[in-house]
Amino acid sequence: MDQQELLELLWSLLPSPAYLIAAFAFGLLGMAAFYYGRKKPNKRVKWLSVGLMFYPYFIGSDIRMLYGTGIAFCIAIAVSIYYPATHN
Repeated sequence: MDQQELLELLWSLLPSPAYLIAAFAFGLLGMAAFYYGRKKPNKRVKWLSVGLMFYPYFIGSDIRMLYGTGIAFCIAIAVSIYYPATHN
């Protein structure tokens, strides 16, 4: 294997820019939701935001799954904020 083939192989192993941008954006959204969940007594928002921050590490390089899971986490956080669980 010559040097050019090795470089092409290494570049193919790097994540795409769309993956990096989505992972960064969902991480920032998760961090903002975590700070919100910490200030309000809403444990569900806090734990969903932790999931939103760290799930890209477990997804792999599947862009559709990354975006789909991130959007699902964001919807779950929004629902938890607007309809908090009430414990009597």
